[in-house]
Amino acid sequence: MNIYIKNMVCNRCIMVVDNEFQKLGYTPVKVQLGEVEVGGELTVEEIAEIDEHLKKFGFEIIDDAKSRLIEKIKNLIIQLIHHSNEEIKENYSTYIESHLNKDYNYLSNLFSDIEGTTIEKYIINQKIEKVKELLVHDELTLSEIAYKLGYSNVAHLSAQFRKVTGLTPTHFKQIKENKRKPLDKV
Repeated sequence: MNIYIKNMVCNRCIMVVDNEFQKLGYTPVKVQLGEVEVGGELTVEEIAEIDEHLKKFGFEIIDDAKSRLIEKIKNLIIQLIHHSNEEIKENYSTYIESHLNKDYNYLSNLFSDIEGTTIEKYIINQKIEKVKELLVHDELTLSEIAYKLGYSNVAHLSAQFRKVTGLTPTHFKQIKENKRKPLDKV
């Protein structure tokens, strides 16, 4: 049985969720971003108990199909931008469509209806958060960051960064205040 969980966006989240399942006596078969696979079926009461424990950590069990699909889209994007060194050779729409086996127009309209923003804007916001992270760590040049995140050039990255944050990447790097957002708040 698969259980879908909202706001599960990082490796630490996976660890916390896995830990909570085990504390409650359920040993997950597999835990990944936004999803936990448990052996066998769980009762409504067991699911409610797990949900109650997970809410203490800001997580929530998703029980409707459309919300699960939205979380899958978000987790695919987060995985690709924040947790993967894989360079995608196709555009994001094709990538999402092929991984979810659903028409991209349907996914895009559903995402916009439920989230109040487009998938494209969500991707841009995630990429800008990754740029912020990389700027704070100060290990890559702006050109390397642009290449790593699939921007055509530094000017494009800088323009998009400024549009989203109101700052240039260079200015952001200079102030280095806590300007980053948690991934589940992007």
